[in-house]
Amino acid sequence: MAEQTKVMTLEKVVVRFSGDSGDGMQLSGTIFSNLSAIFGNEISTFPDFPAEIRAPQGSLSGVSGFQVHLGSRKIFTPGDKADVLVAMNPAALKVNVKYLKPDTIVIIDTDSFKKEDLEKAQFATDDPFGELGLTTVQVVAAPVSSMVKEGLAEFGLDNKSALRCKNMFALGLVCWLFERPLEGAIHLLESKFAKKPGIVKANIKVLTDGYNYGNNIDASVSTYRIESKKTAPGFYTDVNGNKALSYGLIAAAEKAGLRLFLGSYPITPATDILHELSGRKELGVKGLQFEDEIAGVSTAIGASFAGALGVTSTSGPGLALKSEAIGLAVIAELPLVVVDVQRGGPSTGLPTKSEQTDLMQALYGRNGESPVVVIAAATPTDCFDAAFWAGKLAVEHMTPVILLSDSFIANGSSAWKLPDLDTYPAVKPPYADQYKGEQVWKPYRRNPDTLVRYWAVSGTEGFAHRIGGLEKDYNTSAISTEAMNHQKMVETRQAKIDRIAEFIPALEVSGDTDADLLIVGWGGTYGHLYEAMETMHERGLKVALAHFKFINPLPKNTEEVLKRYGKVVVAEQNKGQFANYLRSNIAGFNPYKFNRVKGQPFVVSRLVEEFTKIVEE
Repeated sequence: MAEQTKVMTLEKVVVRFSGDSGDGMQLSGTIFSNLSAIFGNEISTFPDFPAEIRAPQGSLSGVSGFQVHLGSRKIFTPGDKADVLVAMNPAALKVNVKYLKPDTIVIIDTDSFKKEDLEKAQFATDDPFGELGLTTVQVVAAPVSSMVKEGLAEFGLDNKSALRCKNMFALGLVCWLFERPLEGAIHLLESKFAKKPGIVKANIKVLTDGYNYGNNIDASVSTYRIESKKTAPGFYTDVNGNKALSYGLIAAAEKAGLRLFLGSYPITPATDILHELSGRKELGVKGLQFEDEIAGVSTAIGASFAGALGVTSTSGPGLALKSEAIGLAVIAELPLVVVDVQRGGPSTGLPTKSEQTDLMQALYGRNGESPVVVIAAATPTDCFDAAFWAGKLAVEHMTPVILLSDSFIANGSSAWKLPDLDTYPAVKPPYADQYKGEQVWKPYRRNPDTLVRYWAVSGTEGFAHRIGGLEKDYNTSAISTEAMNHQKMVETRQAKIDRIAEFIPALEVSGDTDADLLIVGWGGTYGHLYEAMETMHERGLKVALAHFKFINPLPKNTEEVLKRYGKVVVAEQNKGQFANYLRSNIAGFNPYKFNRVKGQPFVVSRLVEEFTKIVEE
């Protein structure tokens, strides 16, 4: 008779699914994350895709992973190291060894740990755990592939089709490990494969077999219980950054009473925005794929000229291609949202990995003096608010807005309480209706306080006009090459952007008011920096965090906040772009820098180590 399994109640735990790209680890991780969110856990996920397309099976370069951090309290990051690793082959074990704790539970498919599999993963011996120094981990070894084929024998599937279900065996085993009932997973499978009932039945059979295997094995490992988190009433869902960003754009257009138009070209990791918005025709969204990046942004500008909220989505290489057209939107002063989901560069670089290396390009990457608003989303769920703000500022201030996300938060997900749009501010397009009846409409007539030009939508009776890429006269709106007029128009366009600081929230500071160190970050590093601050608080250190969403213009109180602290460190995933930008805007500001450009999220323990050194200097 099997020994009774011990049950451990934990506050939080990190689970990592890993295997070949074709092993279905992303699906297993996503379903487990959704189950945890439904159960009431806080979650943060990190899908880690290989950079190579169709890397050799079983190779180190072909390993795909999905990490989820779940807990009964607020979770800010996917976690530094895993408490549980599912390694479907030796390569997955080897690649992920650096993410393991000394007592990690490692679930392996023994059928995939044969001699030839070990050789593909460049092991020198037949003892991968010993070779990697993993002497204290808890191994749950199961002949997954064999049991899957045996369990599906009655389904008449060929060998390849049957083995595609082995990720569900691993998921079933993990569900057993965390006492997750299978009903939720079964429902998710039925929804995903609704048009393929045979696939649904096969996956449910294997899922159940994996769960039962856990129940029947000798209790060499404990199962875990993660209590649900007490949450405010509301409707919750698991959402990734790209989807939340798409919804934020829809909300901004809805609040403005405008149609939303997306002109885009597929590029990793921004393509899901195109997919999401293209599927929202019932909300009046027009999402179209074009032949290249230039066509995508140009049609978005045309849509704005016609009275819609024009949006284009891309990543770093595509942003470079769009630069001339963005300059057109600057001089034409039309609302445009440009979404840049940053990835590793330069050039093709690391298309599935994450960096913050496009900041200077977003700020200055156009010919001429071409000021634009720059906003950066902080978390997967914050992508909604960041996108809403991007749409609001673009419309109300008649300007391009570059919204920076990154691969980490775009693909990562968190539990999200659906927002109440009634609590969001109105979006008021600066229409030129008050000037109806003027004999000749001057399209560059401006609001004297905000310097925003009034919007006469193309085709509106009584407002015939022409705008374009040639400089215009400040007073008459006619084409002008006069020197002093150009100087005035350049300064006016810059002043219009600068005055937006009056319409954005002040910079907020979390943590100790008398901190010995202020941590400064921007964009998708928020969760890691916040958790580093909390860890340092637990160790008795006085630290605070200022995280920037609004990059250009900076919040009005930026200088006052940064000069309030004796020591400031700017942490970012580049070589110091934001730190240098702050130095150029704030006289005498000379911060410490923490920079990593590895294509991977920050490691909280490393942040704590480096920040502690600065405090103790």
